[in-house]
Amino acid sequence: MSLTNGLEIPKETLDAEIQAFFDSAPPLKNKVDISEKLEEFVKKNSLPSGIGGVRRVVCVTSGGTTVPLEQQCVRYIDNFSSGHRGAASTEYFLKAGYAVIFLYRRGTCQPYCQSLPDDPLLECFEYMDESNIKVSQPHSEAVRNAITKNRAAVTGSLLLKIPFTTIFEYLQMLQMISLSMRSLGPHAMLYLAAAVSDFYVPWKSMAEHKIQSGAGPLDMRLVQVPKMLLVLRQDWAPKAFCISFKLETDSKILLEKADMALKKYKMHMVVANELSTRKEEVVVVRSNEKVSVHRNNSLGDNDVESPLIELIVERHSAYVSNSDI
Repeated sequence: MSLTNGLEIPKETLDAEIQAFFDSAPPLKNKVDISEKLEEFVKKNSLPSGIGGVRRVVCVTSGGTTVPLEQQCVRYIDNFSSGHRGAASTEYFLKAGYAVIFLYRRGTCQPYCQSLPDDPLLECFEYMDESNIKVSQPHSEAVRNAITKNRAAVTGSLLLKIPFTTIFEYLQMLQMISLSMRSLGPHAMLYLAAAVSDFYVPWKSMAEHKIQSGAGPLDMRLVQVPKMLLVLRQDWAPKAFCISFKLETDSKILLEKADMALKKYKMHMVVANELSTRKEEVVVVRSNEKVSVHRNNSLGDNDVESPLIELIVERHSAYVSNSDI
């Protein structure tokens, strides 16, 4: 059973809603390529690693999904998210020895680029002459670190980047990734930090061409996106360690909503964050504990993700150990 507005939904009904969503969604243009890359990445990281035992693999989702309003899309509804949390978390997971599948919104923050300016191409380089461009001195160390660390992770088969834009792309890719990680059992983790749209316009009822403003006020019906976390947890990757996020603007309801999500979707952990303080503090909610995680500048934490990932890695280690008993 799943719950919506306090009402139980039979799993058969939920499965049918999810299947209807996928059946009506435009097919991924690069599905075969993504499938091949996932298979190769998971296979390489299923082998015993130099750190002892099987390497753990985490899928980090990052950024917000869009909801197209036309099939040949000009207008869309967007979800607020810079992707900073997902990008920063990816760096810390890699540092902790994980391999990372980074499912990210095109144009959002990337791992190892936090120290670069907003427009790195134009601000980090200097034009010398027709055949020479060099990195400007103030940014040389940041550019060198970004390039070397990213290249090392990618060429070492420790980082696989998969971009999405729309809600249709995101959920199809998330299903593919989850199913590909099933063979990893408890060594797999799903860290679902993306801001996912709650409502969408079904593809078949969407206007094909640009909606004309001369037609007057726009009246459009949005349908609720089927809640897929429970199916992900129970069917797609039943042994994976699953973490979802709950963002609210009202601190009074935040922990209650996080508790509900934990039980409703059978998550192992929900990271609760309030919009105004999300960069300084989060609360990790589990069935038996609530842990406040703070950014601590005195300890050298540049962001809240550093202590957050440290806690998550610790809890995941315990989960793997208990699964092996």
